[in-house]
Amino acid sequence: MGFRAFMLDLLFPPKCVFCGRVLLRVSDVCCAKCERDLPFTEGQDSVWRGEGFDRCVAPLYYRDEVRKSILRFKFKGKSGYAECYGKVLADCVRKNLDGAYDIISWTPLSETRAKKRGYDQAMLLALAVALELDDVAVETLRKTRDAQAQSSLTGRDARAANISGAYEAADPELIAGKRVLLIDDIFTTGSTLAECARTLTAAGAVSVCGAALAKA
Repeated sequence: MGFRAFMLDLLFPPKCVFCGRVLLRVSDVCCAKCERDLPFTEGQDSVWRGEGFDRCVAPLYYRDEVRKSILRFKFKGKSGYAECYGKVLADCVRKNLDGAYDIISWTPLSETRAKKRGYDQAMLLALAVALELDDVAVETLRKTRDAQAQSSLTGRDARAANISGAYEAADPELIAGKRVLLIDDIFTTGSTLAECARTLTAAGAVSVCGAALAKA
């Protein structure tokens, strides 16, 4: 570690993205307590299937400190959380989706919402996951309509109707004949992933699988 990095860590010690405790080692993904107590999914609970996509995986449940952390990531400018999240999600992808995809991508925000937020959190997460997997993340979709936030709706039907037709393939030649892994932050009903998968397969993708940091 260089002197500058040492001083930065001394003055601004790295903290756990879930609970805010100071980390003992810079390389730690989270603090020892969170590593022990966070609501991690296990076994078959970490993998499931849905309409239009092969599989989706998630390492965590969307509750307690995980929920609070993701809300800070999305709405409080904590874009730096992506690095830690990427390590957690990449490990889940390695265990459950190894060999199941050719391209890593993400479920995009609309241009309007991304500008308002300052960044697209799913894109940052996908870039971090790809980096951990010694891969790259590429844009495969664009959200052409600024639909109502899915989190404001209840029920699968309402969510599905809300984002129906909201996406388009960014580059059909890129995805033709390929298996696409879509990264997102939260998986709730699967409506968004299903719509993205429908759009990609209609544009020539062979299959679509998903990976989210947390499942509701």
